Amino acid sequence: MQTKNTLCALILMAISSTVFAYGGSPSSSVRACAKPKFSQFTPADKTEVAANSSFSFLASTQTNPDSISVSIKDQPIAINITPRNQTGFEVTGTIPETLKGSFARLKIAAEGSNGCKGGDGWLLKVLP
Repeated sequence: MQTKNTLCALILMAISSTVFAYGGSPSSSVRACAKPKFSQFTPADKTEVAANSSFSFLASTQTNPDSISVSIKDQPIAINITPRNQTGFEVTGTIPETLKGSFARLKIAAEGSNGCKGGDGWLLKVLP
């Protein structure tokens, strides 16, 4: 009799743990975060460039184009955003004249289409 009760208890525990493994928690309804991605940085990272030269990069299709911002040394930079078929958005801008003779990190920030935030950037040496 003791063995029979122990066996029943083990079977019930195995069944209940299997049931909870199939989405019993509320966290299974949470959507995954699709962060924006950035690529094809021009000029390349750690390159020497002249002031007033242009830069560009691609933002992925899941990026909200209205949320894209670029700054250098905490100063916002004016950018142009052009939609590209199947690849996302091309973002272009100009390196300010005031950065001559310094290192400058172009800092990108944006939100994905589902509100997830993402960022990236690259470093350039601006010639005097």
